[in-house]
Amino acid sequence: MKIYSIYDPEFAEYGKVMEGYNVQPILDALNASTPLPEGVVYVAEEPAIQSLDAAAEIAPALYGGLPAQFGFCNGHNTKLNCLEYHRDSEFNLGTEDFILILAKEGEVKEGKLDTSYCKAFRVPAGVLVEVYATSLHYAPCHTDPAKGFKVLVVLPKGTNVGKSATAGKAFEDKLLWATNKWLIAHPEASEAADGAWVGLEGVNLDIAGDL
Repeated sequence: MKIYSIYDPEFAEYGKVMEGYNVQPILDALNASTPLPEGVVYVAEEPAIQSLDAAAEIAPALYGGLPAQFGFCNGHNTKLNCLEYHRDSEFNLGTEDFILILAKEGEVKEGKLDTSYCKAFRVPAGVLVEVYATSLHYAPCHTDPAKGFKVLVVLPKGTNVGKSATAGKAFEDKLLWATNKWLIAHPEASEAADGAWVGLEGVNLDIAGDL
């Protein structure tokens, strides 16, 4: 699988690089206060990051004043497994280089997406990146198995916390997995066994051989 850079023109349809803010205190907190498991761990809101002056400074710029939650996704991973989307952009920042496997919401047809539509993008360490609301994404992938990844995840407050019931009248309601989180799983993913909507068709992409 070809791995593009977020500085390549191909990324412009999926997101953009955010500049101008001091993110070093956030990187320091990610390193000092969050774990690095062999698998993958996600925490929607991390107090050690949320309480930083740097987080308070940057939050209004990300969502125009809406409350934001600063969490993380850490660990080791090379597989696609699932794709998710929100009704808003997500912001990521890594202590090490990491890779995002992305697709476009418009490529989903009746809850199905062929994984051949996915593209992989390398995000350099210390670079804050916006992933657009229309860009399907999931857990980051590491670039070095010895280092893994520690990635900031900023979303509107309340995202991925619990699950909201719907009237179940829209097809998309079948994909709602958590608050503000619509999920499409590959049949091989553990999320599929847990009841997530299975809609990824084709190969469960694995970038291990491309690193």
